[in-house]
Amino acid sequence: MFQLRRLIELRLKGTSKRNLARILAISRTTVQHYLTQLEALFPTLEPLLAWDDAQLDRLLTASVVPQVKHPTLAELFPTYERELAKPGVTRQQLWMEYRLQHPDGPRYSQFNHLFRQWQGQQKVVMHLEHKAGEQLFIDFAGDKLYLTDPQTGQIRAVEFFVAILPCSQLTYAQAVASQQQEDFIAALQAALVYIGGVPQAIVPDNFKAAVTRADRYEPTINQTLQDFASHHQTAIYPTRSGKPRDKALVESAVRILYQRIYAPLRNRAFATLVDLNKAIWQLLDVHNRTCLQGKEYSRRDRFEQLERVWLQPLPTQAYELKRYCMAKVHPNGHAQLQQDKHHYSVPYRLVGQMVKFIYTQDSVEIYHHFERVAVHSRQHTSGQYTTLREHLHPHHQWLSQWSPLFFEEQAAKIGPHTVQIIQELLRLRTYPEQAYRSCAGVLSLAKGYGSDRLERACQRALHYQATSYRLVKSILERELDRLDLEPVPIDVIPPCQHENIRGASAYQ
Repeated sequence: MFQLRRLIELRLKGTSKRNLARILAISRTTVQHYLTQLEALFPTLEPLLAWDDAQLDRLLTASVVPQVKHPTLAELFPTYERELAKPGVTRQQLWMEYRLQHPDGPRYSQFNHLFRQWQGQQKVVMHLEHKAGEQLFIDFAGDKLYLTDPQTGQIRAVEFFVAILPCSQLTYAQAVASQQQEDFIAALQAALVYIGGVPQAIVPDNFKAAVTRADRYEPTINQTLQDFASHHQTAIYPTRSGKPRDKALVESAVRILYQRIYAPLRNRAFATLVDLNKAIWQLLDVHNRTCLQGKEYSRRDRFEQLERVWLQPLPTQAYELKRYCMAKVHPNGHAQLQQDKHHYSVPYRLVGQMVKFIYTQDSVEIYHHFERVAVHSRQHTSGQYTTLREHLHPHHQWLSQWSPLFFEEQAAKIGPHTVQIIQELLRLRTYPEQAYRSCAGVLSLAKGYGSDRLERACQRALHYQATSYRLVKSILERELDRLDLEPVPIDVIPPCQHENIRGASAYQ
């Protein structure tokens, strides 16, 4: 107002507009603007010197909307402000709708001019370029909060995470232990739960947990964050490095939260993050329900009325943090997850190849050339092996099934006498494992001689109480075609053969 009074005084003395601009150190355009506005209202400027500052301020900030020519337009501007926040709505569309109802209304260029003038008269101007449900800005505050150990009094700094929807300015905040991936992803997921939906894009700053390599045109997004975005069907669009205007809203939100959260908590001590966040969320709720300056609605009101319906729904299952590592497949068909030092099987054809582990707290997925080749439940036992039979070589698959029950089941497919031979072989060993190869040898004879001949040979072997792989094979090779297969009376057998005699020599 001091500059304005000097302008009026010098103009009354006949000072030219060029000299006015030079004396007052302002542009000639500004001088022309004020003089045009004042001289259009008053034939002489001298009475204005008697006005106080408040009267001059009201004079210069009075509405410039031509009420006589367009009496209804100014009344529609608040409605237009809300409509422009909706996706797909443009000023031209609103102007066309207005002209349909008011054919004598202003042209499009004048409509824009009047609307911008109306915006300039509002104490708080919403950022209309941000559409509802379009973006979520996230960042960490520069100043930290602190936890205090109640026993030692030691102070530990914690990070302050902030997220804001630019259309409604609904804000979420939370204290986290660090800016590491686990804490960052947990805070980001909590923010989406708080707003009750997912925006079309998440806009982070270039901190390490979000951006691996910053670049103005093609920044490299952290793989974990990329996976988080894929799970929630949204996109990651980092701000340009060194361009604070790209994230002006979240920077402004942080400054406001310094006043509304940091300041009230400055004299309070908290021992845990849980207690600290409870206090933060109480103050945050007050912040979101406080009316915006110069408005009759709060951030929460605007969000509920306008933005909530434009958010995508949250996925049915919460995101589970994933980790990644590479490993080489060992000759035994297993690859080691280095963190647990546990070995997991992969298809035997990948021996010697590099595979990629993608693992969570409960599961392990293994990929080769972008193809998932194995899925296991995660085991945390060091030095142990988790094996799926279908991953093994066919020969190894056969070996992996060996057990007393397995051999008996295979023998049952041939005949009851073969089952008895297998059972005798297993019984005569101190440990069943010692007879596995003999059992496998007996069963393998069916491939060369047929199941029927093997069953008759086992019958003959049982008759002589001589159970061995060599005896069964000897019967098949030498005498099966010549001997009568009817059981020989037991009293015909020499006494020495009544005992458990092994080997082909006993049969001879």
